[in-house]
Amino acid sequence: MSVHDGGTSIAIALAVVKTLILLVGSVITFFAYKAYRRTRQRALGLLAAGFGLVTLGLVLAGLLYELLEVSLMTGILLESLLMLVGFTVIAYSLYVS
Repeated sequence: MSVHDGGTSIAIALAVVKTLILLVGSVITFFAYKAYRRTRQRALGLLAAGFGLVTLGLVLAGLLYELLEVSLMTGILLESLLMLVGFTVIAYSLYVS
C-alpha cells in the first residue's frame, strides 16, 4: 500500500462519515421541524434551525473544497462559522423555552 492509497482510503472514509452526519443531522432537523409545526412553539423552530445550521456547517467545508475549489482553510472557516451560529441558535432555543 502506497502513501497515496492511504490518503484515498482516508478521503473515502471522510466522505462516508460526512454523508452519515448529513443524514443523521437532517433527520434530527426534520423531527425538530415536525415538532415545531405540530406545536408552533418558537423554541422548537429555533432548535430546528440551529440543527440545520450545524448540519450544513459540518458538510460545507468538503463541498466547497471539492466542488467550488475554495481553499480548504476558507472552507473550514465557513464551516466553523455556521456551526458557531447553529450552536448559538440551539443554546438560545433552550434558553427561551
